[in-house]
Amino acid sequence: MEGGKEVDVSALKGQAEIWKHITSGMISSLLKCAVDLRIADIIHNHGGPMTLSEIASKISDAPSLSISSLERVMRLLVYKNIFAAHHPSDGAGETLYGLTDLSKWILWDSKPSLVKQVQLINDPDFMRPWQYLSQRIRDGDTCCNKAFGCTLYEYAATQKPELDQLLTDCYSNTADTDTVAVIDAYKENGGLNEITTLVDVGGRTGKDLHEIIKAHPHIKGINFDLPRVIATAPTYEGVTNVAGDMFDSIPSGDALLLKTTLRDWPDDIVVKILKICRKAIPEKNGKVIIMDVVVEGNNHLLEESHLKSDLSMLVYTGGRDKTAMEWKKLINEAGFPRYKVIKIPAMLSIIEAYPY
Repeated sequence: MEGGKEVDVSALKGQAEIWKHITSGMISSLLKCAVDLRIADIIHNHGGPMTLSEIASKISDAPSLSISSLERVMRLLVYKNIFAAHHPSDGAGETLYGLTDLSKWILWDSKPSLVKQVQLINDPDFMRPWQYLSQRIRDGDTCCNKAFGCTLYEYAATQKPELDQLLTDCYSNTADTDTVAVIDAYKENGGLNEITTLVDVGGRTGKDLHEIIKAHPHIKGINFDLPRVIATAPTYEGVTNVAGDMFDSIPSGDALLLKTTLRDWPDDIVVKILKICRKAIPEKNGKVIIMDVVVEGNNHLLEESHLKSDLSMLVYTGGRDKTAMEWKKLINEAGFPRYKVIKIPAMLSIIEAYPY
């Protein structure tokens, strides 16, 4: 009873849940704050938990740092298990703040890291297309076209070089998680042992190919992307950078790699790209290796992440993430009679398509 009136618990729960969703963006902003201040790295380099004043003393370029503000930020980050708080048993000493399994993912100086992803998701321009989602549903025009008058990648390349670099950094970062998981999977089944030439279609910096070739030095790698991308791509041993347009032709190889390339496009364009890929591989023993999201349901550990990933495609590209059966339909339609899905411990899965 409260003030003589019984509290409607279900209404309170509903209100609390909606407030949780309304304010969920705050957590991402707090993560960016922690990343900007390098709090995780400060604790990591110290070698153990630290007091707020110790953390504050290590934050650079902060002559007037507010410890009370830092404490309020850390309080919610501790509540979300991003950091751990160790309170003195006697209640007299200062609270010590340490790392958790989550905070290790926002270390600048460690791999794998999601620092660049935290920065990207909080970039004002990157978030702008989401404001047009309801209009996208009403009239079918893409969110990025409404926000920028062009695609996200065109906007970043021509008007926002720092966003373009952030997109590239985020793509390269996934080599430390997804690509490593792919390499481990292929070590198990030997699926790369017979390949002599591997073409990464839309490979951007070529880092994914570089990681694969380090593990399989017998492979000759071709990093294939648009001329503007290849112009700034680094040089890796065993990798040749080749400029071109995948809608015209693709360099020949025993196998082609398409990492999150197909998800950017509507289904009819995906089929078109796969048909061009089919011409670039041998009829016998050739294959296309697709690293992409395979949407999982039934309370799978990554179900929510996959659903959010698919919505990102709706907002940013006009493409979509697909279930295994949806992948099968498109692969078969493109002229590949056989395919296989290989699950790996990552956001992405491996989908192999065979022309025989």
